[in-house]
Amino acid sequence: MNKTLGNIFKGDKVIWMVFFFLCVISVVEVFSASSSLTYKGGNYWSPVIKHAGILCLGLFCMIVTLNIKCKYFKVMTPLLIPLSYILLIVALIGGVALNDGHRWVSLLGIQFQPSEIAKGTMVLATAQILGSTQTDSGADPRAFWWVLTVCLPMILLIAPENLSTALLIAITILIMMFIGRVQRRQLLLLCGVTAGLVVAAILFIFVAGGIGGGGSTAEEEQTETIDAPETLPEKKESGADKIFHRASVWRGRILAFFDFEKKPADEVDIEGKGAQRTYSYIAIASSHVTGVGPGNSEERDFLSQAFSDFIYAIIIEELGLGGAFVVVFFYIILMYRAGRIASRCENNFPAFLAMGLALMLTVQALFNMCVAVGLVPITGQPLPLISKGGTSTIINCIYIGVILSISRSAKRRDTPSLATHSTIPEE
Repeated sequence: MNKTLGNIFKGDKVIWMVFFFLCVISVVEVFSASSSLTYKGGNYWSPVIKHAGILCLGLFCMIVTLNIKCKYFKVMTPLLIPLSYILLIVALIGGVALNDGHRWVSLLGIQFQPSEIAKGTMVLATAQILGSTQTDSGADPRAFWWVLTVCLPMILLIAPENLSTALLIAITILIMMFIGRVQRRQLLLLCGVTAGLVVAAILFIFVAGGIGGGGSTAEEEQTETIDAPETLPEKKESGADKIFHRASVWRGRILAFFDFEKKPADEVDIEGKGAQRTYSYIAIASSHVTGVGPGNSEERDFLSQAFSDFIYAIIIEELGLGGAFVVVFFYIILMYRAGRIASRCENNFPAFLAMGLALMLTVQALFNMCVAVGLVPITGQPLPLISKGGTSTIINCIYIGVILSISRSAKRRDTPSLATHSTIPEE
């Protein structure tokens, strides 16, 4: 029996434990936080049964993935890069418009976000470039430009309809280049240019956001990863709305974030555009440090995205600060174990790939948590492996499967690999 289980659950056992604990938390909290879906569907068990089914499908995909030797992931890069470009362009031009964004593609009756595939593709391509260009003094200077050539167009295709995802993957790629010992001068140049573009983007958001009247406010926009039947219907848009509708959303998010901080507690409109953030704060305050217990949340009935974007607030309300820290700890363990796996890899490609995928999941988790506690404007990013989702949950399971595949099939070495060095040499 133990041998049979060992043949199924291969790879790093600690990552397996983290995965299963996150899934248990996910099922419990999604079940608790899905009151709005229960009310709409009239079936108390339907949302959690569907979510558990998606997690089981993700587990199956993860097991299939971890049985693929890591050397074969290189073969997928030339196929995934053009596929990602095609899907992103299709989504941008003629994609399904849900939740005030053209970020979905429908294929064989299945709706998914190409950006989820593109994120993994960029990490895969970056890992391959950095792994093949390592020298004794760091990455070859050409690696920096090759990474930008592959990743920058994808990021620019994602940004118009999904700015938070574009920012997330950009941060991940930047950290990967830092770990990959890309020259300091090049990284400083990139950071300087990026800072200038951010300033220009903010100016554009405030100018264009005031021109376009379409789109929703920051709080009215629904989650970016929930399946189509639970999302808002497509809306008719004018020409100006199609050009500027996302700018108005971003502008609303920024203004709502700073405006909320300036208002006294008795002047906050809990029924207006600040409702989600307000109820998130109330949920956190209602925890009284120790939590009210699983299934006893009250704010889930008022948070429209309690099962997705704001599930961390519900976790804090029900499990208290202890439960909140446990969730954070699981993501830290995932990142730490990925680093340990990378340090044992003989070749650089699997080391960078494991680190990149773990970074991507961890940064996304950090985004979600910061939104819930009010440290950043609302981004619409789900909590990986915990929030209720569809294809995004399955793809995240595949990413975990890749890390497990590397842990079991990558050649090992006795000394640390280049992926664990954080020193960036001068040119």
